[in-house]
Amino acid sequence: MRSVRLWFRRKLGAQHSRLIKIKDTPHSVALGAAIGMFFGFTPLFGLKTLLSIGVAWLCRSNKLASAVTVTLHDVMLPFAPVIYYWEYQFGMWILHGHFSRRPRFSHMVLRDYMEWTMFFTLGRPMLVGSLFLALPSAAIVYFFLRTLLARARLAPAEVGEGNGDQ
Repeated sequence: MRSVRLWFRRKLGAQHSRLIKIKDTPHSVALGAAIGMFFGFTPLFGLKTLLSIGVAWLCRSNKLASAVTVTLHDVMLPFAPVIYYWEYQFGMWILHGHFSRRPRFSHMVLRDYMEWTMFFTLGRPMLVGSLFLALPSAAIVYFFLRTLLARARLAPAEVGEGNGDQ
């Protein structure tokens, strides 16, 4: 258990240091990270990174912060089945007015996931339900990271001013 915690700490620490070192405005980096966090929760496998970079480019935010944050969801990979299950349940509730009693995940084989019809039966509720996690997470990341970056970049300036007084 301790080794798992150390692994999570190293991964999160590496992502944190990458975001702090990006040379851009705090707003741009925070917006890029929020876009990456939003797309990280969506069930658009294989398209998350491309979509996050594209939207970050359209919003004129930092594309690197977007890519770094969307890959942060790889750290949560062990929890992905639980997250996708709840996204599916919330999506069923929004689209059909009730939670699904028995999602039919077990009746499918791998080739069923490769068909476009699967999007309408399983993907659409997951996509709609992902908004319940993606939007609040993106907002939290934006405000937290913008504050963190503003403080981190203000601190060296204050240290430099303090040394000049002596």
